Amino acid sequence: MLNFKLLIRVLFFCCCLHLLHACKKIEDPATKQKTLFFIDYRHLAGGSDGIAVMELDPESPDFGKILHRTELGKGVLPHHLYFNRDEKKLYTTALGGSYLYELKMEWNHEGYPVIYEANPVNTGGNTVGEDIFFTRNGQYWVTFMGGKGGVRDGSVGVFDAHNNQLIKTISSSIDEHPDKFIMYPHGISIFEDKNLAMVTSTIHPDLTSGIGNTCTLIDMNTYNIIKTYRVADSATDLSSPVEVLLLRNEYPRYALANTMIGGDIWMAAFNDEARQYSEFKRVLKGANQGLGWALEFYIADDKLLYVSFGQPGKILVFDLNYLPELRQVRTLPADKGAHHMAFFKTRSGRSVVAVQNNLLNLPNLNAGTIDVVDINTGEKLGTVDMRNKYQLLPESIEGTLGKAHYMHH
Repeated sequence: MLNFKLLIRVLFFCCCLHLLHACKKIEDPATKQKTLFFIDYRHLAGGSDGIAVMELDPESPDFGKILHRTELGKGVLPHHLYFNRDEKKLYTTALGGSYLYELKMEWNHEGYPVIYEANPVNTGGNTVGEDIFFTRNGQYWVTFMGGKGGVRDGSVGVFDAHNNQLIKTISSSIDEHPDKFIMYPHGISIFEDKNLAMVTSTIHPDLTSGIGNTCTLIDMNTYNIIKTYRVADSATDLSSPVEVLLLRNEYPRYALANTMIGGDIWMAAFNDEARQYSEFKRVLKGANQGLGWALEFYIADDKLLYVSFGQPGKILVFDLNYLPELRQVRTLPADKGAHHMAFFKTRSGRSVVAVQNNLLNLPNLNAGTIDVVDINTGEKLGTVDMRNKYQLLPESIEGTLGKAHYMHH
């Protein structure tokens, strides 16, 4: 009898928990706050690194307020947030910790998302997670700048997007294959119609042991390396390409790459018959405009290309309709370390971009702020000083309702 009563109490308790959990969720997207963003952050006071949910509409009374924080651990250094292809799963790469995490989230009754669980993904020994690209065939490709830990290492992991299982690790040593190698990969872009992927060769994770100056083209069907391209003036010009963007969909078939050293943009045309790109040529020299550390490519819903420059902290905007001429249409203000971006509309309907200003807490690249700028007028509408207000440094940014851009990689 006592056991029966105990069973009834346990069942009642479980039902209550289930009801409470259900009450926390809201299913109608119209009730979700639309100007909230996920921010990967590192803690400056010795605390745990993690992900914050922040209001970034300057017209909101809660502008700059952190509504929720999820801790990942000390030294994890979450690096880049991504939604999967149907925007139902959220991931972050990391420079430390387990290097790759799937983030479980739900929306509460107050209209903001809560990340309630961070599940490490088994990377098969690949280290220092950087960029992710989700493909149509149910995979996602991840660049691992550290590879398996060698001095001149690096790898690309191919994962099953349904269960996060590692399918394949793609690697090739520069010492054994000097014309077809992967080393310190950071950026990745994929042209799925042609089954081609391209990754950059940036810098060793310790920032001292080696610097790259190439991009490598990979056959997605065979995982074989097709060619490694120099993105520099010479073999000794260590330009450090950061991101690559294989233009597709409605855009002319070009590959774009940007470089940290020099702050340049390079371009290569696609040869359909050869199923390869031509050699890269510089189309913008950052030093000529007082710019350095070109860091990210984004295409917004206005179909313009936005490129962040960490020094002195600016966003250059280009019209891609004139390629191979890279025609600049405007410059937007930012701060030192201008890096990742997220595009949205304010409550009054202004089209804006939120710019995360920080690169690895490097000197003169670590303002630690998020600027919100009108993309049409260039007016800076507001700034969140995360460094001084929260003792946190923003590492990346993404929308909470899904991708906050049209095209990124």
